[in-house]
Amino acid sequence: MEQDLYAVIGHPISHSKSPRIHSLFAEQTGQPVEYTAIQAPLDGFADTVNTFFERGGKGLNVTVPFKEQAWTLVEERTPAAEVAGAVNTLYLDGQQRLCGDNTDGPGLVRDLTVNHGIDLYQARILILGAGGAVRGILAPLITQQPLRIVIANRTPGKAENLAHLIAGVIPVRGCGFGEVTEPFDLIVNGTSASLHGDLPPLAPSVLGPKTVSYDMMYGPELTPFNQWASDHGASRVIDGLGMLVEQAAEAFALWRGIRPDTAPVIAALRDRVG
Repeated sequence: MEQDLYAVIGHPISHSKSPRIHSLFAEQTGQPVEYTAIQAPLDGFADTVNTFFERGGKGLNVTVPFKEQAWTLVEERTPAAEVAGAVNTLYLDGQQRLCGDNTDGPGLVRDLTVNHGIDLYQARILILGAGGAVRGILAPLITQQPLRIVIANRTPGKAENLAHLIAGVIPVRGCGFGEVTEPFDLIVNGTSASLHGDLPPLAPSVLGPKTVSYDMMYGPELTPFNQWASDHGASRVIDGLGMLVEQAAEAFALWRGIRPDTAPVIAALRDRVG
């Protein structure tokens, strides 16, 4: 059977777990999928995408630093992508138009609610950071009807602008890290601090005895942020490996019309990460 070609595109890309994830999805579902990794030149993203589809490619996942460029490049965007200002999944529609979606937010919500049984309804949520990673998760979090969302960032103005953009059915406030002191039910670290062994300058009082700490980064050990949260009394700490697999499953379902079972894939990656 001829394989349909998919890939992840980024720069750098050698570290990406997407080829393994999608290969496991294809094996599990019996779909004729071949999935590779493409490192695009920093100044050649659009040309690389266009060449991929011209040669018969079916879909692309987009990772750093190209998600915002992908948003600009596409002809059609899903509502999730429109709000996020970033695209992580590309495909052609029936009219051969390049379309973009953002599956990061649904991936996070599914990891929290399905994999970890966390009820977000009426939850007090603190989100750290105001970059592209955070923009992608806000709208899906709001659909869970939390009580309120606070976005804290090193540069308060960016958080305030993002809060203004997304505010609507629930209260959303933007501020600096030093302005939050009360405890939250869920804290999501959407900064890249853990990659550098750093911590956002937060007061430990944001952690209560029922607080869940979620770091969108992951690794074989606790991330620095989750270690800090655990040391200061968080009830649970969760890393972003499940979100990585869940957002990939959302893309796979969009492309192939079938959603794989993510639990064994998360387990397989967890074994390898550990």
